[in-house]
Amino acid sequence: MKVVISHPTSNTFNRAAATSLQKADMLAQFHTAVAAFPGSLLDQFGAISFLSEIRRRRFDSALQHNTSSWPWLEMGRVLAPKTGFPGLARHETGVFSLDAVYQNIDKRVAASLPQLKKKGTTAVYAYEDGAVFSFREAKRLGMQCLYDLPIGYWRAAHRLLQVEQERWPEWASTLTGMVDSEEKLQRKDEELRLADQIFVASQFTAKTLQEFPGQLAPIEIIPYGFPPVGAAREYAPRQAKQLKLLFVGGLSQRKGVADLFAAVDAIGDRVSLTVVGRKASEDCVPLNAGLAKHRWIPSLPHDEILKLMRQHDVLVFPSLFEGFGLVITEAMSQGTPVITTDRTAGPNLIEHGKNGWLIEAGSTLALQAAIEDLLAHPETVAENGRAAMESARSRPWEVYGQELTAAIRKKSA
Repeated sequence: MKVVISHPTSNTFNRAAATSLQKADMLAQFHTAVAAFPGSLLDQFGAISFLSEIRRRRFDSALQHNTSSWPWLEMGRVLAPKTGFPGLARHETGVFSLDAVYQNIDKRVAASLPQLKKKGTTAVYAYEDGAVFSFREAKRLGMQCLYDLPIGYWRAAHRLLQVEQERWPEWASTLTGMVDSEEKLQRKDEELRLADQIFVASQFTAKTLQEFPGQLAPIEIIPYGFPPVGAAREYAPRQAKQLKLLFVGGLSQRKGVADLFAAVDAIGDRVSLTVVGRKASEDCVPLNAGLAKHRWIPSLPHDEILKLMRQHDVLVFPSLFEGFGLVITEAMSQGTPVITTDRTAGPNLIEHGKNGWLIEAGSTLALQAAIEDLLAHPETVAENGRAAMESARSRPWEVYGQELTAAIRKKSA
């Protein structure tokens, strides 16, 4: 079996999928927007400060022969805000919008399918918002459509986040996922209808698909992997005066930031909070006020985030709608235990009180109680942190890739 896989902006889980297909001799082509390989001219451009985003699109040189990249729209999207023209990347309508980047790659994959089929390619693997054109063509050619839904289904998101708009109306401007056009939402549904197999990374994502109005292809849950485990670490003495909390993620109420600020404010100076992430909105008054109270870092390189995780006692990730939450696995790999909700990959990764803590999503009181319990029993931080590191050690990214490849091969059998 040969598979063509595409992801316009790529990321850790997409790289793991493409690399695993390559190792299994199942990769026909990999399509993306920007692909920098060690020693390439594009990789050298990444050394220029305003082009540093390129360095985040580095791939294993083993993929170079099978990779087709189309960088111009994506580079325009990245550079438009930096050069004073943010309107060019405006949601859905901008010439360099993320939607334009996704559709460009999707159409290029679709155009390549007739020739790929002649060479023995039998399946297309694509991700949400980047699959409709390639899937339409694949169906015409009798090829399999393998769909990856990284974030939960949109109808469930609208229902759950509407509750947040009512619960925290002053945070409504941060819920940017509620502004997709009807046309875009219809494309999402068409992608799901065309799929022959659907892959998700968490029980929560699979559950959200119950709200799809119709029959769906089989759904397979394959949790993502963990990054390399860090060195053994020392934990703060039990009598430490403050519990050092860390949040990493987009600063919106989808991530539960309002609940986090409220819980920490209620606890007071027994905890300190560091927040890493970019604002989802510049005009959210309570967000700006909360950031002014705590240590705020808008952005950090990935290596620096891992280092920061090791400097904190606990990662708090109270997300209200999350397909997975890679920061959970990143923190656990560094021996930093995580408090997270039942609407993330937490239930797939965490055994409550053993290697982290699970709380009810959207409950400030539950979050506050979890933090106060750690203040009352500080020894559990080290116990859970060490266990979290062992959990990470048992599931590297290679395991995710192997499981995904095996599932794809089984589908074709």
